[in-house]
Amino acid sequence: MRPRAVTLFRSAMLGVSFVALAQASASAQDARRAASDTAGRAGAPIVASGAEITLDTVVVEGAGGQAPETGTVGQPPAPYAGGQVATGARLGALGNRSILETPFNVTSFTEKLIRDQQARTIADVVLNDPSVRNDAPAFSERDSFFIRGFSVVNLDTAYDGLFYIANPRRHFLEGIERVEVLKGPTALLNGGTGRVGGTINLVPKRATDAPITRLTTTFLGDSQIWPHFDIGRRYGPSGEWGVRVNGSYREGETALDRNENEVVVGALGLDYRGERVRASIDLNHQDQKIQAPVSLFNAAAPGTPIPRAPDGRTNTANGFEFIDTSYNMATGRIEFDILDDTTIYAAGGASRYREDFLTGSYTIGSPQIRNAGIGDALVALGFNPQEIEGRSGEVGVRTRFDTGPVGHQLNVSASSARNANNRGEFNPARLGFPTYVTNIYNPVPFGGTPPDLSRLPRASDLIPFADILANSLSVSDTLSFAQDRFQLTLGGRYQEIRSRGFNTRPGIPSAPVGERNYFYEDSEVTPAIAAVVRLTDHLSVYGNYIEALTEGPTAPSTALNANEIFAPFVSEQREVGVKYDAGFFGVTASLFQIEQPSGFTNPATRLFGVDGLQTNRGAEFTVFGEITEGLRLLGGVTLIDAQLERTAGGTFDGNSVPGVPKVAFNLYGEYDVTWLASGLTLAGRVLHTGSTRYDQANRQRVDDWTRVDLGARYGFVGPYEKPVEVKFNVENVFNENYWASSARGFLASGAPRTFLASASIEF
Repeated sequence: MRPRAVTLFRSAMLGVSFVALAQASASAQDARRAASDTAGRAGAPIVASGAEITLDTVVVEGAGGQAPETGTVGQPPAPYAGGQVATGARLGALGNRSILETPFNVTSFTEKLIRDQQARTIADVVLNDPSVRNDAPAFSERDSFFIRGFSVVNLDTAYDGLFYIANPRRHFLEGIERVEVLKGPTALLNGGTGRVGGTINLVPKRATDAPITRLTTTFLGDSQIWPHFDIGRRYGPSGEWGVRVNGSYREGETALDRNENEVVVGALGLDYRGERVRASIDLNHQDQKIQAPVSLFNAAAPGTPIPRAPDGRTNTANGFEFIDTSYNMATGRIEFDILDDTTIYAAGGASRYREDFLTGSYTIGSPQIRNAGIGDALVALGFNPQEIEGRSGEVGVRTRFDTGPVGHQLNVSASSARNANNRGEFNPARLGFPTYVTNIYNPVPFGGTPPDLSRLPRASDLIPFADILANSLSVSDTLSFAQDRFQLTLGGRYQEIRSRGFNTRPGIPSAPVGERNYFYEDSEVTPAIAAVVRLTDHLSVYGNYIEALTEGPTAPSTALNANEIFAPFVSEQREVGVKYDAGFFGVTASLFQIEQPSGFTNPATRLFGVDGLQTNRGAEFTVFGEITEGLRLLGGVTLIDAQLERTAGGTFDGNSVPGVPKVAFNLYGEYDVTWLASGLTLAGRVLHTGSTRYDQANRQRVDDWTRVDLGARYGFVGPYEKPVEVKFNVENVFNENYWASSARGFLASGAPRTFLASASIEF
């Protein structure tokens, strides 16, 4: 039975939603023309063209309280033409920078695009980037990604520039203004460890100068209803104080058989913008409850042909399987201009995520599969609740000054981030859950009595499993020459890493439960150099060399040096590119090479060492903006040659890296069909991912796939001259069955045809 507060919240949300939508529908036949094309393309509120609207008196005062160009508190950079991406992004220690004048490949997807595509989580948004592919099933409890062919888990997503604060499994988008994707290693910009392929940063919503009151009700999946309110106001003589509140409730059956999802999201953003001081506070709460979640760990045995992907609606999970999660977060940020060109800043936050779950994992392959077309699979039920806690903070100073003809943008910052994972005692014998055989095409339910979990630990009764602490100090200087047409960034970050692990498996004599079983501390300096040259007002070229510090691996139990902890290692990227800004559309092209050391056990000596090497070479081409009046495009193509350069005994040298496609293509387009109906827009998206290799021997092949999405939206003026917008999207129109990812040795099935319909009204 649901808590009373949740039930009341749901009832209130649904009641308000249906009343508002009923009023909007009653006036649909009398609707006037939608917003002008210019306002719509810029993401402005819809206003009836040709209608006489009397506005309240507008008082224009000084522009005090606006953040400087490099500031990170307040409104993010303005949208680009078309409103789908932004003109700038927040580059960590470097602050806000223009995308087309930045020596890195970065894209900032806007809140308008999120609403237009009816995106639910980060995974829905990053599908618009050809260098990013999702690495987890849509109906699991988490998101996970591959960027430039390297794994980036959701744990490494930044929230307002801080790490280990965002939901470590799946962050919902109700309170998010921008989703920024910075490709390549980011140690100088953001600190932390890992994130070799890139970094995803979430920019929270802030109250805008114009009041916002938007109510949206969405229908998706088989029977999910999703009401969402978004309210923003500014207060004070010059609008110094801002409040932005977002809340939503989603419940019902999804497009996956027997799968049900319940999601509660609340987000509160407060901000202050004074003459010299800017500050913000964010509070987040998210609950996610999934019944019969799809299996996350679908592995294929060595040598077994990869079976064809099952129907996207097919679910092997039992009705008694579940995942219950809860997430809470608080964060704050402040900037103070001590001089006109010098700003000191500080930020910090903490989060806690808890989950209880009972789910199945299975291995596809011999002896369960005698033929790839049979699809038999061995299932083992697992129960291991956990808690993930994060804390993060940074302090720094940015200043601008000149030395003769050379301009400087100097930044010095210090940061600290800690992530701790607590789990229950893991003892397979104690669980007593038998394995059973099912089929990925025709599921066979568990035949016994559902497991009794009453005697097992829950998320509120856990012991330490592992934690990592990363402290760092960064110094960078961007030198500007020839009226800023040539900019050179030099910098480095000193990083200290401490990592610990604790035993949670009873019955190991050498390591009692709760005892530390590994520990290491190490430090590295990761330098970076980047340059951008503006050849003309519209054309620039750039290049960078940047590094990432990655946590060292642990020798496996099969090696003679089992459990030996290796020091962090450094991955390197070299990148060159060109960016063209036509004012209303832009194109970028880049070439990159990333080298990452990897570990393996030498077959001759049986010693594990970090002696391997993976090299990803690639080319990226993207386009965005309004190609012509009423036609907007967003997408591109990425080509990657990911090779195993050094492997155990040289056996697989030169082979393709498993899970990385050689080609990935995305193209999303919108066209305003004003000749058919004012305010009507048609949209479509094509996603293509090339075939991949599943194993290092490259004998197991995963087929390529193509997905088509279609949509439409119609804006009109509803009751009391209030803007109304109706949207209808179909994802995977042709119901393609495909393995969406084969990375990290797991097969993630793609979602089936899914319908989404919504109506929103602004008061």
